Amino acid sequence: MPELRKILRGCLAGNKRDQELLYRRYSAKLYGVSLQYSGSHDEARDVLQESFIKIFTSLHTFNGDGSFEGWMRRIVVNTALEKHRNRYYLNKVDDLGYSNDTLPELETNDISGMESEDLLNFIMALPPKYRMVFNLYALEGYSHKEIAAMLNISAGTSKSNLSRARAILQKKVEIYLGIKKRMNG
Repeated sequence: MPELRKILRGCLAGNKRDQELLYRRYSAKLYGVSLQYSGSHDEARDVLQESFIKIFTSLHTFNGDGSFEGWMRRIVVNTALEKHRNRYYLNKVDDLGYSNDTLPELETNDISGMESEDLLNFIMALPPKYRMVFNLYALEGYSHKEIAAMLNISAGTSKSNLSRARAILQKKVEIYLGIKKRMNG
């Protein structure tokens, strides 16, 4: 941690070397976060670049409460959300009556034969409105009410989009595992 504090002090002073050290230390992990919210590697790189610009320009606002990595992660997620809001219009739909306990779940044993990269590719291939809600709910832990406020949609739309994302992922996983089973069996 003392090394990180030294790097952060250098970044606050505008030291390019320390900025590069901070970038090298966290860019791979934050790229992974960006990739979860992006539709392509190019878009993920754009989100990461914009995020680091925001990190460097708002570093003075980090007050040391909580995790620095968590603070940067939130910036990446918010940057991806901004890009999403500017690019895609989320169609509002009525609450279809889905509740968390009626949503299809991917069982751990269902995906145990999958590579994590394959699952990430399935998530990246989701339609943007479904991918965004899925990531915010399943990966970031936001409630449907919070997601609704972030994306300017209703909580019912958030629930519906999550349900549809899970259904799409379930189907892709079933197909993937079926093909893999036929190839191995």
